[in-house]
Amino acid sequence: MATARGVACLLVAVICLSCAAAAVARSPVARVHRHLKRLNKPAVKSIESPDGDIIDCVPISHQPAFDHPFLKNHTIQMRPDYHPDGLYDDSKSETTSSTGGERPMVQLWHQGGRCPEGTVPIRRTKRDDLLRASSMRRYGRKRHTVANPMSVDPNLLNEGGHQHAIAYVQGDKYYGAKATINVWTPKIEQPNEFSLSQLWILGGSFGEDLNSIEAGWQVSPDLYGDNNTRLFTYWTSDAYQATGCYNILCAGFVQINSEIAMGASIFPVSGYAGSQYDISIMIWKDPKEGNWWMQFGKDYVLGYWPSFLFSYLADSASMIEWGGEVVNSQLDGVHTSTQMGSGHFPEEGFSKASYFKNIQVVDSTNDLRAPKAVATFTEQPNCYDVQNGNNGDWGTYFYYGGPGRSSNCQ
Repeated sequence: MATARGVACLLVAVICLSCAAAAVARSPVARVHRHLKRLNKPAVKSIESPDGDIIDCVPISHQPAFDHPFLKNHTIQMRPDYHPDGLYDDSKSETTSSTGGERPMVQLWHQGGRCPEGTVPIRRTKRDDLLRASSMRRYGRKRHTVANPMSVDPNLLNEGGHQHAIAYVQGDKYYGAKATINVWTPKIEQPNEFSLSQLWILGGSFGEDLNSIEAGWQVSPDLYGDNNTRLFTYWTSDAYQATGCYNILCAGFVQINSEIAMGASIFPVSGYAGSQYDISIMIWKDPKEGNWWMQFGKDYVLGYWPSFLFSYLADSASMIEWGGEVVNSQLDGVHTSTQMGSGHFPEEGFSKASYFKNIQVVDSTNDLRAPKAVATFTEQPNCYDVQNGNNGDWGTYFYYGGPGRSSNCQ
């Protein structure tokens, strides 16, 4: 009898321990730990950046892209088969200064070192990054209620809280786009708001099947935990519902470059009536393999989005957009004071207003050309505006942005 009681007590103890272990595994702390382990791959070297970031140098074959089931046996394409021929010289991009000085555009983490060849630099996700997110499942993703400025229902624009000042083209097949983008650090009113300047490669309708590839610079306290200006990308194949993410926070984008980290801070940035700094971004479809490639500046081919990620973009894009976007999360009809671009209106011009210049599209022959029939769009020109033009040095260009809330923008 004593033995039977002992066995029973032992079984109860084992069951209790199992229940406790299961409870620990389900605890928020354990879930955060597992999520961080999935996002942060083992590194051969880690670099501390002056802005507080840690950049992990991860072997190229161990990057997050290869968590995707379709990439399990993928052979990395180390260079594009074709590179578009351009109209404009990039040699002055990243060094343009209104005061005559030149300083190369870099990422801040470079001050702490560089990643070795055969690795890719990945900004480490920290516990606080996850805790700022609305949920771990949605971390690194846009809210799926995002309304595109070309939505057929204007009421959705106000519901989404997103506002734009953009130039765009549509009505043709597009195989890529390029732009030189003026870089600033706009002020953000609320941590859950952001301000960005980017180009969009779009396919499909603006319902639940939208395909989008996006790249540019952004300030997003909610995502990064600070107000630094950062290089970013985004992709989705279902209108931001379940697919895609910022940078490489999910499986998808295959990075090949060891110099540039997605989501890392850009330095220096432009100053009002002072030195102006630009970045150049190009995205194009390799006509042989079908992958969508990204280049940063004139020297850095960063990597590619495999064509299987998309439906419409597996063939071509039907619209290209360039410009700024902010989130207005203010309640009671009061407009946010979050700035777009430099925080100043287009009419103030060079060194005061933000701009895109030398905007181009890639055609079916893999050539860059000036876009035709460029249109502009903004929801509230008293808050953020856009003005386009054309000249010999800047090609097709536009100034854009604004301060948000003011006496004319309530």
